[in-house]
Amino acid sequence: MAKDAKIICPLMGGEECIEDGSIRNGELVSCRFWVYVHGKNPQTGEDIRNGDCAMAWTPILMIENSKINRETGAAVESFRNEMVKANKSSQQLLLETSKLKTNTNNCLEFTNEISNYTE
Repeated sequence: MAKDAKIICPLMGGEECIEDGSIRNGELVSCRFWVYVHGKNPQTGEDIRNGDCAMAWTPILMIENSKINRETGAAVESFRNEMVKANKSSQQLLLETSKLKTNTNNCLEFTNEISNYTE
């Protein structure tokens, strides 16, 4: 877009954008949709530190939001995989413990039977 192009506000019925303030009819008027953003551009990684209309920021902020959601999903999936591994090892430990108890009980019964024969 050319520097001298007139920016029309879609929210003010086609009037020229007042950005962060202008004088109209002798009064200072500011737009509530004009916001300053500080951070990094999610597409290029360059630092952003400027103001623009909230409508203009919407696509960039939606891209950033999608990126954060993907990262959160990956972290949740990784956590889930770790929990599945931990549950499998816990189940295996319980199974081995139950086998050990069964073997111990069988040995005690066998010992009791032998002592009955020797008496």
